[in-house]
Amino acid sequence: MPKLKLAVILAMATAVISGTNNFLTKIAVTAVQDPVAFTFLKNAVVGVFLVGIIIAAKKWGEIRRLNRMQAIQLSLIALIGGAIPFILFFTGLTMIPAVNAAFIHKTLFIWVAILAIPYLKERLGSIQIAALLLLLAGNLVMGVPKLKFGTGEMLILAATLLWAVENIIAKKALANLSSLTVAGARMALGSVFIFLVVLAQGNAGQLLALNATQWGWTLLTSVLLLGYVTTWYTALKIAPATLVAALLVPATLITNVLNGIFITHSITLLQIYNGLLLILGTTLIIRGNARFRVHPRVNPPISAPTYD
Repeated sequence: MPKLKLAVILAMATAVISGTNNFLTKIAVTAVQDPVAFTFLKNAVVGVFLVGIIIAAKKWGEIRRLNRMQAIQLSLIALIGGAIPFILFFTGLTMIPAVNAAFIHKTLFIWVAILAIPYLKERLGSIQIAALLLLLAGNLVMGVPKLKFGTGEMLILAATLLWAVENIIAKKALANLSSLTVAGARMALGSVFIFLVVLAQGNAGQLLALNATQWGWTLLTSVLLLGYVTTWYTALKIAPATLVAALLVPATLITNVLNGIFITHSITLLQIYNGLLLILGTTLIIRGNARFRVHPRVNPPISAPTYD
């Protein structure tokens, strides 16, 4: 299977997982009540799974061979990708509707594109720009009428900006490291950072006081998060960051549909417009990147994607 096609499939799978997880996590974080403790438990479970997969896949040697720059990159990914933004996001999620959080998070592709042009040397042609505008329009149709920039929204936005920076660092790290190693560092080391926050807040005792329902929600969202990080980083390793981030936007459509079925029990005209714009934008950016190639004059470790 061509690498670009594989990346598109993985990124779209990530979008489905993300949209479902956004909807369920709103319920889960409310059930667990303490968003930081919930975030630690969920991320720690994923981190343990990933470490186990790394050992089973015999990738541990790659971790032992890390150089100083790679160790710094993984530490940054864990801190600004797997720790701080999770705390900000899930704290904000307890304050605002899941649809609002999903809308803000799905502006990630805009911030990634802005950063990818100067730092990853990615280039956008007219088709890609048109596709990004359609995706943005799809988000605006749903988000603007209901969005209020209170504390919850600002926390979600801060988390999204940090995740955008993480994407750039991760793309560079993935040039020489496996997606499993990068994802494992993000979740395992990131959960250690979050645990330090739990300790500082004096809430470590809450981790042992969860009931069966709370553990059920934690494990369910952990499984979805595991699927998210593995598909996301694999796609990011083999395709431009701008493309992969853009293909995450349809997750909003999934969240809207689930919210309409289980919460509001209706699908509005705005949601239909949103869905059509997201489908059109997604189709266009996939077609526009069908002839993706890596510029031959750039060294492979820091390859610069171009678009014909």
